Amino acid sequence: MIGFVKRHKKVSIGVGIALILLILFFVFRGGSDSANLQFQTEVIERGNLTASVGATGSVRAQRSATLVWQTNGTVDAVNVEVGDRVKRDDVLASLDKASVSQNIILAEADLVSAQRALDDLMNSNTAKAQAAITLDKAEQDYKKAYDYRQSLNGKITITDVYIVGGVPKIREYKGYADKETIADADEKLALALAQLEDAQRAYERVKDGPSPEDVAAAEARVAAAKVTLNMGSIIAPFDGTITQAGPVVGDQVNTGATAFRLDDLSHLLVDVQVSEVDINNVGLGMPVTLSFDAILGKEYHGEVVEVGQAGDTVQGIVNFTVTVEITDADELVKPGMTAAVNIVVKEVKNALLVPNRAVRLVDNTRVVYVLKDGQPVMVKIRLGQSSDSMSVVVDGDLKEGDQVILNPPSQSFGPFGG
Repeated sequence: MIGFVKRHKKVSIGVGIALILLILFFVFRGGSDSANLQFQTEVIERGNLTASVGATGSVRAQRSATLVWQTNGTVDAVNVEVGDRVKRDDVLASLDKASVSQNIILAEADLVSAQRALDDLMNSNTAKAQAAITLDKAEQDYKKAYDYRQSLNGKITITDVYIVGGVPKIREYKGYADKETIADADEKLALALAQLEDAQRAYERVKDGPSPEDVAAAEARVAAAKVTLNMGSIIAPFDGTITQAGPVVGDQVNTGATAFRLDDLSHLLVDVQVSEVDINNVGLGMPVTLSFDAILGKEYHGEVVEVGQAGDTVQGIVNFTVTVEITDADELVKPGMTAAVNIVVKEVKNALLVPNRAVRLVDNTRVVYVLKDGQPVMVKIRLGQSSDSMSVVVDGDLKEGDQVILNPPSQSFGPFGG
């Protein structure tokens, strides 16, 4: 009995040792496999990299106007609704003439009179003919006054009438003009000269047609009458689309009340704020891609049309305004929508690219870890342009086909920086 127990004890010890060795074998083998499996890798390849600056902004029309009533009154007609395209000077709505102030009603008559005066000025020859007649008469009057004054410079003939035997006799003799006569002649000559100069100026103004000054004055009177008359209407200031409409026929409106909003949807812009760190990389004409939360699955394109030259500081952060125009906007894009904007500042083609996730900072040097024979090997690199996910390798021992480690364990291979 004792011997049986001893034999079985030896067998049990041997089996136990074998099991322990087997377990250790699988543990170490599994540990080696898990060490290999814990690394995420990506194969280094060549490709194109697009460096961009991202920002968000709201869509706006290049031209936008909120049109308001200029006077009180009752709405008599509404000619448009939301979505209608209108031309400049189209009448969008108007007030009942009986409900507006007297000066607006009288402006219609003033406009007719001012337009008639402008037409006469531009097309009538009466002013020119009358100016020519006036100038001719002024020249004659001046010559007469001049000749008379010249005659007073020497002796003058004095006629004396006397009666002899009831018969009138005439006697002539030479004499000299007195000071009063000469002074009177000088005054008349000066007046004739002034009238001649006035007539000459008047003729010069009209001989080649109406003067620019007269035309401008006549046009100003027409414009003033129109402005007053138009106070009773809402008129489109430019070509565009009605994006908001308020008035309804019969409404009582007050001065300053909003009637319509008009937007030029042919040119849609987005203003974005770009950090001072990136602003010098942004230039006019750079291509842009845009996406909208309100328009799923569609990408739009544009270009930079304006770059601000002065920054705005908000809470210590300096940003510059950059304006982008959407070049392929459709009816889905509307003013006020929020757009995610990516400005393509540079595009590098056929470059060696490395994932940004793989790059670490060791002793102020950029490095990546390459998996070789199952072990991570540190490789120093120098980077060029970068995007959100990739960077261009401009120097270092990294080459195509290398398996770069995306998640090297810092506790095993030293300190890594982001």
